Amino acid sequence: MCLAVPGKVLSLEERDGTLMSVVDFGGVHKDVCLQYIPDAAIGDYVVVHVGFAINRLDEESALRTLAEFEHLGVLNEEFADGFAVAAAQAGVENPEAPRQRDPEEEP
Repeated sequence: MCLAVPGKVLSLEERDGTLMSVVDFGGVHKDVCLQYIPDAAIGDYVVVHVGFAINRLDEESALRTLAEFEHLGVLNEEFADGFAVAAAQAGVENPEAPRQRDPEEEP
């Protein structure tokens, strides 16, 4: 699933001529491009879709939406490890997970 998720702008910086930010999505921090909202400020809430802030949102609406997404498990699904989710859905072991060594195996 690919959602537009509200998050809080934590920082602003220019990288290679592109306005970027670290955005907090209920405890998960991600890099986000702010080119579509160049006047965004630290503390603003923005709606982010596939790494791009596409709209500004008031704090009450953002927090209510984040709480509902958390309640529904959507944030976990949206920000979880894709390999782990796919493996769990397929009922197989995650090929990207670190392999646990059997204590009886030789090193």
